[in-house]
Amino acid sequence: MGTFHILNFGCRASQADGAALKRQLLDAGLHEASSADESAVAILNTCTVTAAADAEVRQFVRRIHRRNPHCRILVTGCYAQRAPNEITQLEGVAWVVGNSHKHLVSSILAEKSGDPVMGRPGEQEANAHATTGTNPQIAVPLVQIQTSNCSKKSQGASDEDAVCSSDLPITGSPDASPAPSPQSLVPVVLVGEITEEFHFAPVFADDRTRPTLKIQDGCDARCSFCIIPSVRGQSRSLPPERVLEQVRQLQDAGYQEVVLSGINLGGYGRDLDRRINFLGMLELLLRETSMARLRISSIEPMDVGPALIRLVAQEARLAQHFHVPLQSGSDRILRLMNRRYWTRQYSQRMLAIHEQIPNAAMGADVMVGFPGETDQDHADSLRFIASLPYTYLHIFPFSSRPGTPAATAHAQVNGRVARERSEEIRAVINAKRQAFLAAQVGQRLAAISLDEADEGARVALTTNYLKISLPGCDVPPNRLIDVTVGRATSGKLFGYVESSSR
Repeated sequence: MGTFHILNFGCRASQADGAALKRQLLDAGLHEASSADESAVAILNTCTVTAAADAEVRQFVRRIHRRNPHCRILVTGCYAQRAPNEITQLEGVAWVVGNSHKHLVSSILAEKSGDPVMGRPGEQEANAHATTGTNPQIAVPLVQIQTSNCSKKSQGASDEDAVCSSDLPITGSPDASPAPSPQSLVPVVLVGEITEEFHFAPVFADDRTRPTLKIQDGCDARCSFCIIPSVRGQSRSLPPERVLEQVRQLQDAGYQEVVLSGINLGGYGRDLDRRINFLGMLELLLRETSMARLRISSIEPMDVGPALIRLVAQEARLAQHFHVPLQSGSDRILRLMNRRYWTRQYSQRMLAIHEQIPNAAMGADVMVGFPGETDQDHADSLRFIASLPYTYLHIFPFSSRPGTPAATAHAQVNGRVARERSEEIRAVINAKRQAFLAAQVGQRLAAISLDEADEGARVALTTNYLKISLPGCDVPPNRLIDVTVGRATSGKLFGYVESSSR
């Protein structure tokens, strides 16, 4: 029986894709290996939001191939969609499958009637299109495809001796001697246009306590630094009835919290003839399911309206947590980024959250070193961040993405300068974070117990996105509990359980 191991990179939407892909592979009869070292196939579900994300994937490919030369590597996801030819140059890669064809991975790898569904070259594509599992009707038009049936002949191999990537089985142990090393293979590339179909909806709870459900994919915005619309396609939404179905399945399985995710989550429903929006979907979930807690993963500033803030403030089943990307606190840089708000609008929304939910977690993404960012722009951004009640930030330097307007913009910022600016912002948010933790002492907070320990103590995650260690607590994972915060020390919270719901 074939074995596989999945490595997921990137955002929560990508993690949700990976969980759904894992379910499809298991349903297709493959077995999950505990590591790539022990697997016949390694699947890398990739991110490409920064150059560092790309580099991390390449590093993992090389490591897997070095430690397990007979492991066949399949690279899928956003990096595969953006730069398939770059990935094919890596030794050990047998397949490069873009987001356009990620939903076909299980068909490519699965066994059928005792034989791998990988037939002869050309058959692989046909089989994949004919056997899509949950979407058998889909046939995605390819704009780029390479399905070579033989190895590189620069090494002098004859036609009879040439190795075909599609001829190699995925069964057996990774050290089975008959299988040729994948380093001599010409990878199969399946990359095409992103269609309007919404893929990877089926629930597979790959997290014992807080599964992620992707209800929206793609993005219609065109931020000048972002490659995601090119590799994820246009915004599209999982129909409301499917969202309800998925949440009910998780609810029936005993989960207490679900994280709702998307590439541009606030855009939910805009492709559904405006019959529902993200706020309406939240209200529908609260009304039609009994899921104990719903958490919003990330939402753009202009989608954080008064009605959404009121709903979170009034509804205990919604986590008191807002992650609202900022990118820059300089209006001039926001315009260069093609962001769709001014700092004044952003500030109004964040202050409204703080006014109505004073103890809410409030986070943001902040980019430093965007092309053209001057010392004055950075100073403006620093002051703006200091003026808002943030509890955490994700700070990252600008990363040039080929094909985006920002990649060819003038006045690129020196890397050293960007790092210095990052540290200045980090100092501001560290002080805010410490003050926020200190303010929790003595408070009673709703939390969910995690499958995680800190020096032997159970760890829980509060509604306002804080991890708290609970020494002496014997509550199992995946329980809603009320905790009292006893102390804040060295950036960590410690407390004890007041009550448990289950």
